[in-house]
Amino acid sequence: MNPVNKSNPVISAVIPAHNESQGIEVAVKKIAEILTHCVNSAWEIIVVDDGSSDQTYAKILALSQNDARIKGIAFSRNFGKENALLAGLDYATGQAIITIDADLQHPPSFIPEMIAKWRAGAKIVHAVKRSRKHDSIAKKSAAYLINQLISGLGGINVKNSSDFKLLDREIVDIITHQLSEKQRFFRGLTSWIGFDEDYVYFDVANREGDESKWSFWSLLELSITALTSFTGFPLHIITFLGFLTLILGFSVASEAIWSLINHQTVSGYTTIIICLLLIGSFVMISLGIIGEYIAKIYDEVKGRPHYLIKSSVGIHDD
Repeated sequence: MNPVNKSNPVISAVIPAHNESQGIEVAVKKIAEILTHCVNSAWEIIVVDDGSSDQTYAKILALSQNDARIKGIAFSRNFGKENALLAGLDYATGQAIITIDADLQHPPSFIPEMIAKWRAGAKIVHAVKRSRKHDSIAKKSAAYLINQLISGLGGINVKNSSDFKLLDREIVDIITHQLSEKQRFFRGLTSWIGFDEDYVYFDVANREGDESKWSFWSLLELSITALTSFTGFPLHIITFLGFLTLILGFSVASEAIWSLINHQTVSGYTTIIICLLLIGSFVMISLGIIGEYIAKIYDEVKGRPHYLIKSSVGIHDD
């Protein structure tokens, strides 16, 4: 591995973008201005267009024509943010790589502090959300619950974490060459890797452009991926439900025996229906949990690429 010159490094910024035509120019220019202040001309920006249906990639092409350090990748379709981040890391040439969102809710003003912590020895610099004042109560509650579950069950710290990070070249090489899973949870993987870590804390800024592209279902899918990637705890729920069903069976049997001993009518139809519904629910929940893990295994063994590139600008395969 080549030694890293941290006094005058090449810094790469990776920006995943999906239908961000309204704000991508502003975002790239702000990030470029800050990087120039930090490392003069020794920077590159890679914008990964994740199958946008608007003019996002056209805006990237125009920016690249004005400055060759601004590069672009266009996917053949929408492969998801996790794969867009991976593509950016695959093609980034910097000695440190910063991942940052295109909507500027990750404040670029924190980049100098992140670079300073990297120069001081940190291999990974996590930007942690200090507040989410622009999010709804429902979104805050859901994010808190999911982060607590993943952190508590998966053995990694993702509380208030984000995809806004600085990664040393050594860490990027590990992610791109040694971690081969298809379904990825980027912020979880960077915490799982270990090495020397440091943190900066930021308040989530107003979104640049239109509304967030994240829907309830996309967040739910990411949460399921995170849970199944880092813990087998959901499988233990099946064992718990089995014991719960056993206790239910003993309770119903005990009631029936007690009624017979005391010459009382044994409860019938209602009890049977309730028991069948409970047992049926437990069985369906168990099958759903097992199904999630089987689907993940199935996706892994197919061996399909993480993404397909339709077009690129400024990107060269080694």
